[in-house]
Amino acid sequence: MKKTLLALAFVGALMVSCKEKTEEKMDEAADAAATEMTQAVDSAAADMGAAVDSAAAKTGEAVEAGAAKVEAAAKEMKEEAKH
Repeated sequence: MKKTLLALAFVGALMVSCKEKTEEKMDEAADAAATEMTQAVDSAAADMGAAVDSAAAKTGEAVEAGAAKVEAAAKEMKEEAKH
């Protein structure tokens, strides 16, 4: 009877020990996944910011070019109106 109880106590202790190790590994895996997710989000945000900046610069250049064309056309019309 004592051997059976000792064996059960030993098995119980092993299960608790294994459970703690498993929980530690799960916590480490969750932390690693959270870190990777944060890095991915930061990277995506940086890429998005660069794309927005690029699009804004291209839009500004297009607006400037369009304004220059309108101004040139207005000057031509003004000159034609004088003659």
